[in-house]
Amino acid sequence: MRLLPVAVVIYLLMLPVTGMVPVLSGLTADRYPETGDLARHLFMSINMIGALIAAPFAGLLSDSLGRRVPLIAAAFALNGLSLLMISGDWSYGVMLAWRFVEGCAHMTALSLLMTLGADHARRESLGVTMGGVGAAVSLGVASGAPLGGLLGAGAATDVPWLGGWLMFAVAAAVPFVLREPDEKPHRMKPRALIAALTANRLLAVPYAFAFVDRLTVGFIVSTFSLYLASVMGFDAPRIGLVMAAFLIPFSLLTWPSGALCRYWDRLGMMIAGSVLYGVFLVTLGLADAGAMVWVMAAGGVVAALMYAPTLVLTAELAGPGQRASTMAGFNIAGSIGFALGPLLAGTLVGLFRSMGMDPYLPVFVIIAAIEVGVALAMLPLWLRRRREAAAPGA
Repeated sequence: MRLLPVAVVIYLLMLPVTGMVPVLSGLTADRYPETGDLARHLFMSINMIGALIAAPFAGLLSDSLGRRVPLIAAAFALNGLSLLMISGDWSYGVMLAWRFVEGCAHMTALSLLMTLGADHARRESLGVTMGGVGAAVSLGVASGAPLGGLLGAGAATDVPWLGGWLMFAVAAAVPFVLREPDEKPHRMKPRALIAALTANRLLAVPYAFAFVDRLTVGFIVSTFSLYLASVMGFDAPRIGLVMAAFLIPFSLLTWPSGALCRYWDRLGMMIAGSVLYGVFLVTLGLADAGAMVWVMAAGGVVAALMYAPTLVLTAELAGPGQRASTMAGFNIAGSIGFALGPLLAGTLVGLFRSMGMDPYLPVFVIIAAIEVGVALAMLPLWLRRRREAAAPGA
């Protein structure tokens, strides 16, 4: 039962960050009409740049101290402050600076909460536990999108305002509802931690999948959201509904996917899921308004097949005293992908538009090709591991 409070706190953490997706146009183009495509995409990238910088320091500090809960509470408080500031009347540059701080705080809290969940797991139940952690993340994302669409229907700034006060409330509750693991984490000095993580070369596999998967998420919450508003003519509540169609099956199936990791090949699940996900992305660019919800729902099913095995493999590869840093590395890889996704897609949209082309379908195809390319690059490793497992005496 110790996983339940961790899962609830993760769920609440995810609500504000995803709640801003349906009101992205209201927070950027409507408030700052002088901004261009790339500047508007930067709103969804700058917080991941903050996450990229903060996550390794948070992981190293937590592993060095052997503590999680005080750092989680502090991160929630900072997250709340930054969200309240985002809702204020600032220049676009200052607003982006607060968005950067929000990313630092959000990813610090998320990485350490994931680590705390893994700390409480028994070895034989790691797949189920990490599936539950992943389900809490995805359920928070699934709830945040439609909730943000409803709350932001009147004023887009209501979403970060209310989210900020929610984060302050959770920060006050964290010391009372979360517990450090009974078995204290093995403590290592930061230099030894960095050396051990660098030597663990297999971590590149889940990190590569985390990178490309979050790159596509960055594309969906920025370019796809703007595409729904500008091309399809969807309003904020309908955009929230479309996002929920993807996120609800994703959240509901992440836990069963983690449980299947006890019986199925983790890497095989990740490769198969990524190829199918690439097909989904291309289909998304071809779908009409009436089919959009159904295509997104199918994509959510496929995404669950990819996400839980990546989390499980990352937790399994963590050495003694390295869990927070290993999970931070997973989130760093994801943050790089999430930050790059909107920037890459926004640049491509502008490029194709300057060439007189309809920009969106080519961008959908390029993002899909990156996803499938990473999966195919892992095939030789998967085949080699299958041969080694089948060898006599293996």
